[in-house]
Amino acid sequence: MTVPYPYDGFEALTDNTQELETGTLLLATKQNAPYRRELPAETPTITPEELIRRWNLEGMKTVGVTGTNGKTTTTALIYSLLIDLGRSAALQGTRGLFVDDRPLERKHMTTPSILETLWNMKRAREAGAEYFVMEVSSHAIDQERIEGIDFALKVHTNVTRDHLDYHGTVEEYRKVKSRFFADDTLKLLNKDEIKTLAFNPANAYTYGVEEPATFKVMAYSLQNGISAVVQFREEKEAFSSNMMGLFNLYNLLAAIASAKLLTEEPLAKICEMVENFGGVSGRMELVSADPTILVDFAHTDDGMYRVLDSLKDKDLVVVFGAGGDRDRGKRPRMGAVAGRFAKKIYVTSDNPRGEDPEAIIAEILAGLKGKENVHAIVDRREAIERAIDGLEEGEILLILGKGDEEAQEIAGVKHPFDDREVVREILAKKA
Repeated sequence: MTVPYPYDGFEALTDNTQELETGTLLLATKQNAPYRRELPAETPTITPEELIRRWNLEGMKTVGVTGTNGKTTTTALIYSLLIDLGRSAALQGTRGLFVDDRPLERKHMTTPSILETLWNMKRAREAGAEYFVMEVSSHAIDQERIEGIDFALKVHTNVTRDHLDYHGTVEEYRKVKSRFFADDTLKLLNKDEIKTLAFNPANAYTYGVEEPATFKVMAYSLQNGISAVVQFREEKEAFSSNMMGLFNLYNLLAAIASAKLLTEEPLAKICEMVENFGGVSGRMELVSADPTILVDFAHTDDGMYRVLDSLKDKDLVVVFGAGGDRDRGKRPRMGAVAGRFAKKIYVTSDNPRGEDPEAIIAEILAGLKGKENVHAIVDRREAIERAIDGLEEGEILLILGKGDEEAQEIAGVKHPFDDREVVREILAKKA
């Protein structure tokens, strides 16, 4: 990446050693260290810490949210609450870059390169943002794509099984996540899932539904949305949301606690703002009310469990697959989760990438042995259409895995494909 840098006699700044030209300064990062050894010793460089000072980013209050599930929704919630509380805030994550509800950039990596993040922070600061809320992936922690950033708050949602194609083992994955919480930074941890994490207890607060915690849910209902009462020290307040599911109660609680720790506003004022949040695109998104069709990004067995368990009293129909060139071990477990909750199951392609879609489906079906009403359909559009055609009165269709993604990757080629648009097209054709 190369960005403008009209300082110290330079015109541009890059983190790519192959993009170095006359007048371009190199950002020396942990990621490009192996390539810098091939450069002349006199090559001018700047470190992320020096760049932060040059761009006057020290005053930004940066919030980092990490976890297997819930990062996108929790960061969006924190960002929304801060804005509703009268603070200027920016949001960086899989949905893109936003400042005070204005989109500056649509969709990119969960956590981009350190240069892109600092460039986004600079743009946010120039737009007046006081807070910078960002998703932090395990890859970014391991590859040190957050080096030099001084976080005002670090938030933990949960750590289950994911990205084993990269980390190798669950233990290594947890070690990487735990590194994020090893310093003295103010931190907020999910008390109900804290056993999966090693952390520095200094400046640590907790939130929980089941276990005693700093921010504790005293009572809750998941009927027709979410209603709950949260207690923090002497403060006790109710809040409500049209979001669904126990997992979203945790996301809401994390966001409320974060807003409290960051702003020190009365808990009553923060809870009053909760109902303003309308949800995140592609996360339990209601695409159709009649018939009821929801689209969600859940693409692991744990993610599927959280979504399906939140609707376990309903007659569920599920369409899902598993990504290719990723952790194969989760595939039969995803099948087993679907089999536990769903009345009808359509196993199809997700993003098969370089793998044979039929082979991926076969591994999912291994977790569905003996289960009735299971259909294997390679073509995702056909699977969605078959599922809609087969819906009966009172059934709810969940289409899982891709959320708000707008493409499907097959054999290395990305084809336009949006689950939500496919549903709308099929329903329009039936109308």
